[in-house]
Amino acid sequence: MRIDERIEQHYSELGPQEQKAADTLLDRLGDLAVYNAAELAQLSGVSKATMSRLFRRLGFADFNEVKEHTRSLRSSGVPLARQEADGGIPLHLAQEQQNLDRLFDTLDDDRLLKVAQQLAEARNVLLIGFRNSFPVALHFRQQLLQCRSSVALAPQPGQSVGEELAGLDGNDVVVLLGFRRRPDRFDRVLKAATATGASTILIGDPSARWLAADASVWIECPVEGSAAFDSYASAMSLMSVLANGVLAAKGRSGRDRVREITGLFDSLEEIERR
Repeated sequence: MRIDERIEQHYSELGPQEQKAADTLLDRLGDLAVYNAAELAQLSGVSKATMSRLFRRLGFADFNEVKEHTRSLRSSGVPLARQEADGGIPLHLAQEQQNLDRLFDTLDDDRLLKVAQQLAEARNVLLIGFRNSFPVALHFRQQLLQCRSSVALAPQPGQSVGEELAGLDGNDVVVLLGFRRRPDRFDRVLKAATATGASTILIGDPSARWLAADASVWIECPVEGSAAFDSYASAMSLMSVLANGVLAAKGRSGRDRVREITGLFDSLEEIERR
């Protein structure tokens, strides 16, 4: 059980001092790494012995085990609120830069070119993204459609994925966006996509590394945020880089499609012309 669930389960059984300590834990779950047990006790207004007793009541051996537990929650994508305000915007920018550096340290021009060529030459491209990954997949589809046709997105609202995979083969590419807090059995979707014979490109944060062996291509894209929630700035940056690579790989046909779409925008008056 998560620590917040354990506290909720036992809260009515705790004494007043232990409840004060539990409230402090809940308020600072995202900050526990910067404290020691004595500091938490001081913040709570309780003794260190009371804080240690609370840890044991919740099923933890000591404060180190509590910190390890909350680190594992954060790495799985659980948003943990933070009380510490130090850093603010500079800390946010530093984390964004770190994510971008980690992403592009693993991607050289040759590797990006190879992936872009796969996407450009495929008969069909299927983009799969669930939950938080869906907006990234949706944006990527909009970018790719500017320079090539036959780009599908799954799952559509209220729809499933199986029918989208049917009929794919070695001429096609499936891009699976698997950022953390993926739905259960995401691995089955990846294996089913691979079984079609299509090339599979898996893009996800470090929590998806265990799935990488089942994909033709693995791209690790960090989404760590400086506060409670993940940031997808690096993911959107990667989509832009890949889409630009596809446009370059398509050459004249890609440029012709951009021109045709722009003309349709004008004739339909879908895009403002200021």
